[in-house]
Amino acid sequence: MASSLTVEVRGLTKEFGDRAVLRELDLDIAPGEFVALLGLKALDEVRLADHAEAWPRTLSGGEAQRVSLARALVREPELLLLDEPFGALDALTRMAMHRLVETLWQQHKPAVLLVTHDVDEALLLADRVLVLDEGRIASEYILGHPRPRELSDHIDVRAQVLRDLGVNERATA
Repeated sequence: MASSLTVEVRGLTKEFGDRAVLRELDLDIAPGEFVALLGLKALDEVRLADHAEAWPRTLSGGEAQRVSLARALVREPELLLLDEPFGALDALTRMAMHRLVETLWQQHKPAVLLVTHDVDEALLLADRVLVLDEGRIASEYILGHPRPRELSDHIDVRAQVLRDLGVNERATA
C-alpha cells in the first residue's frame, strides 16, 4: 500500500563534528502541506544570529555575503560554488570573509570551486590553483603550505601565476 505522505523521515540525525544539529528527527509532510522548519544554526556559524530578523536591505555587503554562505551551507552541499564572492567587499571585510570561508570549509568539508580574478585570494584559500587561457586550463599549481597561509608562503607561485595571466608585476603607471 502506497504511503499518503510526500515526506516521511524517521530517526534522522545529522552531526558536524561533535555537534548534532538534528537528533533522531521524525517528520511527516502530507501532499500539498506547507511546512516551515526553524532553527537555520547556519546563521550562528556565519556570526549573524543577532541579525535573524533583519531585512536584507539593512545588511552591509559583508553581512549579505555571510547570509549567502549560510544559505549555501544549510543544504550541506558536497560542492560549494563560489563565484567572485568577495569582489564587492572592502579589504578588511574581505580578509574576515576569507577566514570565515576557510573555517566553514574545514568544519563542513565540501569540495569548493572558487572562481576569482584575485590571485592573492586564490593563493591564500585554495589547495590547487588553475589558470585558464582561452577557455582551457593552461597551468596548474599545487599549494602545499599549511593553513593559515601568508602570501609570502607562495611568492614564487604568485609571480608565475601573474606571468601566466600576462601581468608584469613591475609595471608602472
